[in-house]
Amino acid sequence: MNDITLPNAVENFIAATNAHDANALAAVFSDGATVRDDGKTWAGEAEIREWIQGHLITPKIVLTPTSFAGDRLVASGDGDFPGGPLSFSFVFGIKDDQVNDLAIAPV
Repeated sequence: MNDITLPNAVENFIAATNAHDANALAAVFSDGATVRDDGKTWAGEAEIREWIQGHLITPKIVLTPTSFAGDRLVASGDGDFPGGPLSFSFVFGIKDDQVNDLAIAPV
């Protein structure tokens, strides 16, 4: 894989996801953050923790970045779900080294 330079918040998101560490993942997000994934929006700490558990921890997601430009990460995601690995686009809103907005969609 080519070297991809990522903002700290994105590096932390990937590292915590791949370590299956829910607390480290929650710490990546700012107070009042939002996540848009699977046609639904999760807002605030409690809902984002629910999303983290259901969408990243339980299926043991492992992300492999393939590109990053502007605010958009493209990564291969694999885990305990049918059809993997799949490519996803992660569009990050980052403020003060924390994610305040994240939109995820299949590529």
